[in-house]
Amino acid sequence: MKSSMAKTTKIGLALSGGSARGIAHIGVLKALEEESIPVDMIAGTSAGALIGACYAKKRNCSVVEAMALGADWRLVARLVDIYLILLGKGFVHEQKIRSILNSIIGDVKFEDLEIPLAVVAADLQSMEEVIIDKGPVLEAVRASISMPVMFPPAKWGNRYLIDGGVVNPLPVDVVRNMGATIAVAVNVLAIAQPEKVKKQVEKKAEMRPSPRAENTHLPSVTVNEEINRLVRGHKDRIKVFDKLSRIAETKIYAHRSRIDRHSPSIFYVLDQLISARGDERMKLAIKNADIVISPDVSYIGTFGVDNAREAIVQGYRATKDVLPKLRGMIHSVPALP
Repeated sequence: MKSSMAKTTKIGLALSGGSARGIAHIGVLKALEEESIPVDMIAGTSAGALIGACYAKKRNCSVVEAMALGADWRLVARLVDIYLILLGKGFVHEQKIRSILNSIIGDVKFEDLEIPLAVVAADLQSMEEVIIDKGPVLEAVRASISMPVMFPPAKWGNRYLIDGGVVNPLPVDVVRNMGATIAVAVNVLAIAQPEKVKKQVEKKAEMRPSPRAENTHLPSVTVNEEINRLVRGHKDRIKVFDKLSRIAETKIYAHRSRIDRHSPSIFYVLDQLISARGDERMKLAIKNADIVISPDVSYIGTFGVDNAREAIVQGYRATKDVLPKLRGMIHSVPALP
C-alpha cells in the first residue's frame, strides 16, 4: 500500500559493503517496512548489493530474513576448494558461487525487480567504478561481492570486476543519481567501539519474530538444499581439505607459543584494507547523506554469519532510533513536479 508520502518524496537506500556485517541491512529494511516507509530505490555495494537485490526482487523483508536465519551457514565454510587455492585463483570456485547466488536471487533481470536497483563493482585493471543496473541481477551481485583473494574476479564482457567496496563502499552518490530526494545511508563499516563491543558480546539481543515469517521458510530451505548438494558433490575434496586442516591444527597446537591466536586473520586484514582504501569516499558519502544509519556490528567478524540474528537486531534498533528524523524529513520535502 503506497502512502501519500511516497508520491511526494523518493527515498533511496545506499547499502554499504561489510561482509557478514551486511546482514544488518535486513534489520534496517524490516524497521522501515513495519513503519510503512516506502523504499523507492536501492544502491548497494558488496554485501549491500546482495541484500539489496534480495529485497528489491519481492519487496518483502520476511523472505530475506528467513533466508538469512534459516540457512546453515556452517556448510558454506566447507565449500573452500583446496585445488583452487593451490592454483592461486581464490578460495571458492566460480560455479559454487553462482549456484548459491542462483538459489538466493534466481534468474531475474534488473527491469523485473519490484524496486529499482543499482549495483557497484570495480574494474580490476583500471580500478574504476562500475555501476550495473541492467541485465541479469545475479551477474551484477556476483561481481560486487568478489572480495579479492577470497573469490575469483567476475568476468564482465572484456573486463574483470571485483568487490565494489574498493571504489565506493557507501554509494550515496549513486542513489542520488537514481533520483532519490532523501538519501538514507546504511553504514555497517563503522569503526569498532571497544566498550560497546564487550556489552554486545555479553548480552545478545532478541528480535521480535516477523509476523509473516511462518509463511516464508521455503527460500531458506532452497538455500540449505543447494549448499548440501554442493557439499555432497565435492565430498572427496572436502575430505582432503579436512585432513590438511587437522594436520595444520596439530602443528599449530604443538607450537602454539609461536603463534598469537588473538592476532587478526588475513581475511579481517583484507577487509580492513578494502575499507581503508575507500575511507575518504566513505566520509564524503556520510556527509552527503540526509540520514545515516550505523548499526553497531563492529564485533561481528568478516565471516561471522552465525551472528545473523544479532546483526538484524542491531540494524532494526539503529533504524528505529532515526525514524523521528526521517519522518520529519519526509514531511518537509516539497512535492515533486
